[in-house]
Amino acid sequence: MPTFALAFPTIDPVLIEIGPFAIRWYALAYIAGLVLGWIYARRLVAKSSLWVKPPGNPNLIDDLVVWIAFGVILGGRLVYVVFYNPMHYLANPLEALALWHGGMAFHGGLLGAAVAIALYARRHGISILSYFDMAAAVAPLGLLFGRIANFINGELFGRVSDVPWAMVFPNGGPDPRHPSQLYEAALEGLVLLVILGLMIRLGALKRPGLVAGTFGLGYGVARIFVEFFREPDAQIGYLLGFATMGMILTVPLVLAGLALIVHALARRRVA
Repeated sequence: MPTFALAFPTIDPVLIEIGPFAIRWYALAYIAGLVLGWIYARRLVAKSSLWVKPPGNPNLIDDLVVWIAFGVILGGRLVYVVFYNPMHYLANPLEALALWHGGMAFHGGLLGAAVAIALYARRHGISILSYFDMAAAVAPLGLLFGRIANFINGELFGRVSDVPWAMVFPNGGPDPRHPSQLYEAALEGLVLLVILGLMIRLGALKRPGLVAGTFGLGYGVARIFVEFFREPDAQIGYLLGFATMGMILTVPLVLAGLALIVHALARRRVA
């Protein structure tokens, strides 16, 4: 084991506490991701030159953000409860409502958001793939802030390591560990945001499904890579001897991303 490890920054998960009410970094991260995503999405929709056919009026994004917010929260919490810790919540069903204690699954949030987007697009007669592209372009913002919030909470930390930047997490025992939350913030958030932004500038939104497919593939590759450094959930451990639940739930996303990319490029050639 290393003789030196970085100290975990002592950041109180609660930003402000007034009586029984508390404003937590975790909640602020989700709000920041949604607000910045909403601003970015409105700008994308308003710039008609980016699209073959712009996906509706930018004002429609205002209501869509609310739909997506509910989809992310409901889907993310439901998948976490069912796949990551079902026995605990069977014994303590009211705990499933305690969102402030943490416990959100990205895959569930993504599925909930996709359902919300599809229903909203269908309701307004707008291309579902174009809305998926728009949402995929802004999703890395939410991932970036969400993973930083995980780091502040000292949760979802990495495996024991001797790298120079390993940290001793408050809830991770005495051994230094990979700050895997920051790896995910960088790869799934910042890097993917830049890649998709460059693709959009090169005309990717004119091929419906291409940005969404690239997001699915890019996120999937980054998530599976980081899972090799992230400590698996204690109540689940390793599956099949080496895989984590995060890896297994990410495989369908990678396949869906590849399918969307092939579909988008094939449609372009036919056109």
